[in-house]
Amino acid sequence: MKQTDAQDDPMKVIFNYNNVFFSFFYDNASACIHRSHEYAMNYVYSGEMVLDNGKEQIHVGKGECVFIPRDHHITIYKKPCGGERYCGIFLSFTRSFLREMYARLNRYQEAADMPKPEVRAVKLPKTPEIASLFASMAPYFDADEKPQDDFMHLKLQEGLLALLHIDRRFAALLFDFNESWKIDILDFMNKNYMYEFTVEDLAHYTGRSLATFKRDFKKLSDLTPEKWLIRKRLEVAYELMKQGGRRIVDVYAEVGFKNPSHFSTAFKKQYGVPPTAVSA
Repeated sequence: MKQTDAQDDPMKVIFNYNNVFFSFFYDNASACIHRSHEYAMNYVYSGEMVLDNGKEQIHVGKGECVFIPRDHHITIYKKPCGGERYCGIFLSFTRSFLREMYARLNRYQEAADMPKPEVRAVKLPKTPEIASLFASMAPYFDADEKPQDDFMHLKLQEGLLALLHIDRRFAALLFDFNESWKIDILDFMNKNYMYEFTVEDLAHYTGRSLATFKRDFKKLSDLTPEKWLIRKRLEVAYELMKQGGRRIVDVYAEVGFKNPSHFSTAFKKQYGVPPTAVSA
C-alpha cells in the first residue's frame, strides 16, 4: 500500500515506524487498492474500514482487526464513524522478519507443515493479546512521540504471536518461504486487468524476475503489458456497453480507467468511434 504524508495529501497522514504504519484520514471516505507484497494486520483505532474484493465486503469497526494475505488485491475504504475520524495501525510482516521469527519460534515449526488456512482477508476475533498490543501503541499517533525501532520490532513480534495464538494454521501460511512458483501470466492479467500495475508489479505477482517476465510476455503478445491491459479494459467496456446496456459513466472506472476523458480517447483510438456510439 502506498504511504503518503501531509505534504502529499492534506487529508491523509501516515507515519511508518519500522513497518508499523499509523494512519489518519480526515476526509469523508478514502479508498485505495491494497496490493501489499507482505502479510499484514490492520487494526481500526477509530472510524471504520471496509474491505471489498468485488464479491463480498468486510466491515471492520473501532477496536477490530483484520488479517490481509500477501499479494492480495482488495479495495479498502477508510472513513469516519460515530463522529470520529479514521485512525488505524497497520503491521507489515516482511519476509525477512518472518524468516527471523521462524528460526526463533521452534514450537511453531511443526505447525508450518499443517494444511494452510484459506488465503483471504479475514476479520480476527477480539482477544486480550490484540487489544493490549494495539492499546500500547496508541501514544504514537502523536507525531511528536517517535518510538524506537527495537520497540516497534517487538510489537511486530507480538502481532505475529497474537495471530498464531488465534489459529496455529497461520504458521503454515506465514512461514511458507517457497519462492519457486510461477502463475500463468495471461490468466492473472485477465482476472486483474482493472488494477493499476507497473511491469514490476506484474512480474512480482506472477512469480518472476522482471527480465523473465518480459521474456515470457513477449512469447504471448506483440503488445507491451501496458498496452495489453488498455486493450483488455476497452474490450470489456465495449461488451458492457454494447451487450449489457451500460453507460460510459458506469463502466470507465470499473474497467480501470481513471477518468472518462482518458477512456473516451482510448476507446476512439481502438474502435474508430467514440464510446457514445455504442453506449446506451
